[in-house]
Amino acid sequence: MIQFGSRQLLAIVGFVLAISLGASERLAAQTTGGNGLSGVAIDAEGVMSRQVFRDPTGQLHRQRMAQARAALEGDVARPSDLRKVSLTRLEKAIQKQVEAGRAPTDAMQHLAGLTRIQYVFCYPETGDIVVAGPAEGWMENLAGRIVGIDSGRPTLLLEDMVVALRAFPPSGKQAGTVFCSIDPTPEGLARMQQFLLQMGGRATPRQTQFIVDGLRSSLGAQVISIGGVSPNTHFAQVMVEADYRMKLIGIGLEQPPVKMTSYVERASASSVARNALQRWYFVPNYKSVRVSADGQAMEVVGDGVKLVGENELVGADGRRQASGQVDRASHLFTESFTKNYADLAKVAPVYAQLRNLIDMLVATAYIQKYGLYGKAGWSMDWLGSEANYPVETAAAPKQVASAVNSIWKGNRLMTPIGGGVEIRPALALHSENLITDDEGRVEKAQAANDLSQLPADRWWWD
Repeated sequence: MIQFGSRQLLAIVGFVLAISLGASERLAAQTTGGNGLSGVAIDAEGVMSRQVFRDPTGQLHRQRMAQARAALEGDVARPSDLRKVSLTRLEKAIQKQVEAGRAPTDAMQHLAGLTRIQYVFCYPETGDIVVAGPAEGWMENLAGRIVGIDSGRPTLLLEDMVVALRAFPPSGKQAGTVFCSIDPTPEGLARMQQFLLQMGGRATPRQTQFIVDGLRSSLGAQVISIGGVSPNTHFAQVMVEADYRMKLIGIGLEQPPVKMTSYVERASASSVARNALQRWYFVPNYKSVRVSADGQAMEVVGDGVKLVGENELVGADGRRQASGQVDRASHLFTESFTKNYADLAKVAPVYAQLRNLIDMLVATAYIQKYGLYGKAGWSMDWLGSEANYPVETAAAPKQVASAVNSIWKGNRLMTPIGGGVEIRPALALHSENLITDDEGRVEKAQAANDLSQLPADRWWWD
């Protein structure tokens, strides 16, 4: 953080916070609102723009709902408190479709309308591994996202589930940490520090735009890093999008869709360390898994996502090091975001999608760790092959120019915000994080299903 400390200044610069997102194709980031959806789009050249999808009367939404209901076949459109999808049977059904020259059905691609994974069950006697959770009919909303017709929550996508399964496959190979990070480069930070030094510690309100433009130019492109999964997937794009949208809220460039206070509203110049770099990360709530006594069933408990922060100091050469200090405004913002996550996920689908990705990774890590692949006799040969079922079909997000906001509060200039998403699914399965199934509720939920009575080609049921 750079301080403009002269008492002779007629006016002084307050906060300028910079963040960025890069991507090579469109990301439909949106929040819901009374008049439609708003968000951002990123084209093939990485150019980002804000978009608003207006529907003042709700007529377009109603038309899409009616069309979706008419297009959906049979009972799959009916809401269900607990729909079950056998991943092993689904693989066989998809393979049969493709070998017959047909694409996977809409129901297959949207996992029969599941909007969340609540349970994982293994049935060795029938060779089934089942995921179960709430489900409903689905539609494409105005921003191009597939959501439940009744709740507006995004459906689980088969392509994301396949990415998670390949991260923890039957072979025993593990993805380890799945992450994305959006960060300024050391060179950009050094140029920014030099630009601020050239300002000479003096600024006036009329120079605000000059400073914003100078920060954006000196920081230049910021880098997006993705690990643990292919960056060429929808899975990776959701992580990047959720991180970007969170940072826009934090720095005051996007109005939060629920009642909460942004970081810039809470921050005061006197409370933030000099040359501070704020970093915010989405991480799983690792204490979120309840396991049956025999290990053949698990339940995902809670909202599953937390936002955490850390502080670093930026040197003149752009290098970063831990500050060892806690910024109260940053702490309150991350705490508020975590507390409101469930409500945010209801109205801003990208946060529900991020939660679903975390649930998928925890579920597949569980399947692998507890030997369910072997118990069900599932080698996942077909879905495990990119040649059979391609999911690496998107251009990888790489970099973008900085986005900058300015707010006047006191006499210090805040440096950029970094961070991202960091998911270590195996941590959720450590013994200290597991929730015991004392009442046997997970076992009861598993026992309620008699798969021996299902037709061989039936891959979902209520």
